[in-house]
Amino acid sequence: MAKAVPERAHEFAMEQVLAPNGRVVGDLPTIDDDTMRSLYRKMVIARVFDQRALNMQRQGRIGTYAPVSGQEAAQVGSAAALAADEWMFPTYRDYAAMYMHGMPLRRLIQFPMGHPDGAIAPSDVAIYPVSISIASHLPHAVGAAWASRLLGEHRGFITYHGDGATSEGDFHEAMNFAGVFKAPVVFVCQNNGWAISVPRHRQTAARTIAQKADGYGVPGVLVDGNDVLAVYGATKKALERARSGEGATLIEAVTYRLGPHTTADDPTRYRSKEELERMETLDPIVRMRAFLTERGLWDDSAERSLLDEAREEVGRAVQEAETAQAPVPTFFFDTVYAQPTPPLVRQKAAFVPEEGE
Repeated sequence: MAKAVPERAHEFAMEQVLAPNGRVVGDLPTIDDDTMRSLYRKMVIARVFDQRALNMQRQGRIGTYAPVSGQEAAQVGSAAALAADEWMFPTYRDYAAMYMHGMPLRRLIQFPMGHPDGAIAPSDVAIYPVSISIASHLPHAVGAAWASRLLGEHRGFITYHGDGATSEGDFHEAMNFAGVFKAPVVFVCQNNGWAISVPRHRQTAARTIAQKADGYGVPGVLVDGNDVLAVYGATKKALERARSGEGATLIEAVTYRLGPHTTADDPTRYRSKEELERMETLDPIVRMRAFLTERGLWDDSAERSLLDEAREEVGRAVQEAETAQAPVPTFFFDTVYAQPTPPLVRQKAAFVPEEGE
């Protein structure tokens, strides 16, 4: 008879600052009132952006889009802890995180439009090109972080992935390498409940994703991903640890995607209406607004002004994106290497149509 698996010596307690009703139930991180209002503002703008992008896809104005609604706290809270010169390695859904770290909304719209500017951050914004293939960017994040450590820098790195990515070999290789070489990188797993149509309980038998960190010799942190203050506090500690030379951290931010996996998905085929209604009560924006209102830091007038501002900012970004100059068809030959290789030169020459064709 097989022996029963022994109980863990410890369990991961979920870090939480705000209850779903906005009541304080944990220790507030060191953060001033203006910063808390700014976090809320960024989440609301991200939600307005998300709704506008979803509408644009349905109108045929952009390509396939991965909605972010419901995950704003996990992204904004974690990105807010990152210094301006510290690198972010995002996925195709991390629009709110990229916006928080300085990516212009115009470029975020251009990404699902297929414009090359949408995949390239401005020179003063430390964001690696978006990864679409699941988990393939994680080893790159570890490599960049390790290189920074070898150079004697005290800089943190952050990379995002979902619960489904933890089943990929790239995740394990990246975590193992980060643990062995004490790479100063923070892995933020946005556990949104579903990897397309695969539920969390079919992804892994582990009680938490955070506990997987034990196998690589790095700390694991379980945090309420719908609580922007809890996510900010946990990420801030992890980045401070990275900068001080103590190595990597895996943060599991338990959240929920309110929309489809992408606009090519129909979640009603695998997710019940009752589940969605239940999870809507955990909306991170509603939670943060209740907290700010209770503390006298927000009111209906401020909310109306913010929504007007958000719609104007997003509308302006859409206009800039749609009126931007179209890229030349050969751009993808010119952006692979700093110095094109002979095969690329030949391919580009063969691709360019003869004059007059």
